Amino acid sequence: MTASAVPGIGRRTRRLRFAAAGCAVAALCTVTAASTASTVADVGTGGAKPTIVLVHGAFADGSSWNGVIERLERRGYRVMAPANPLRGLHSDSAYIASVLKSIKGPVVLAGHSYGGAVISTAAAGNSQVKSLVYISALMPDVGESGMSLSARFPSALGTATTSVPYQAAGTSGTDLYLKPDKVHPVFAACLPAGQANLLAVTQRPAATTAFSEKAKVAAWKNIPSWALVGRQDMTITPDQERFEAKRAHSHTVEINTCHVSLIARPDAVADLILKAATATADHRR
Repeated sequence: MTASAVPGIGRRTRRLRFAAAGCAVAALCTVTAASTASTVADVGTGGAKPTIVLVHGAFADGSSWNGVIERLERRGYRVMAPANPLRGLHSDSAYIASVLKSIKGPVVLAGHSYGGAVISTAAAGNSQVKSLVYISALMPDVGESGMSLSARFPSALGTATTSVPYQAAGTSGTDLYLKPDKVHPVFAACLPAGQANLLAVTQRPAATTAFSEKAKVAAWKNIPSWALVGRQDMTITPDQERFEAKRAHSHTVEINTCHVSLIARPDAVADLILKAATATADHRR
């Protein structure tokens, strides 16, 4: 006896076939939609998704980008977060520039805090860098330094650091550390006290030359930029961040966050970087 000869069996079989066909169509639509989304995501870089390079600032390391990295990788981007040496603007920028040269294809370069000064120099003359993203960052012009900008826009950071002499491989200098009791109120007020304490314990010092050396170039004059302003930033004042973004003609967003926005608000930071990564040529102007 065939299935069609049994009452109800034939109808159920036909329904199963239609359901299977529907699933196949749905799957095809999903693949098509994903392909379309990928195309849209890539349009800003001529068809190839850019590599996103994230440069951390002073008193931090690459792990400060962890939440941002997770979000960018979920969107299918290759991400790199190289260690910023924190030894001086000129040498740090040269190092990051050498990292960029190892990458094939377009690059979106983002910097947090002092990392913004580094990417402004490192990207100069590199045609692969399509966008610059500044997260609560320094954006010095030619002839400016972190110190000269902070003199113009004083912040609580001025009394939050301590100086420690160092010697290494025949060289000597002075390192700046955040005072442990200042990390939470000045650097990371939007984080729980326990998390801020971990940042204090694991901080990487920056040599004073990171802030005293003057910028010789300013890549934001030639490369389109995006900027995030933290309204509760006590390390770099919001007024300084707004001033820098305005003169660079950056696409700017403001959010309620402290200086470590990349840790406290990785969603907003990743969203801004994605906007820079997916911008068309018209939006880059």
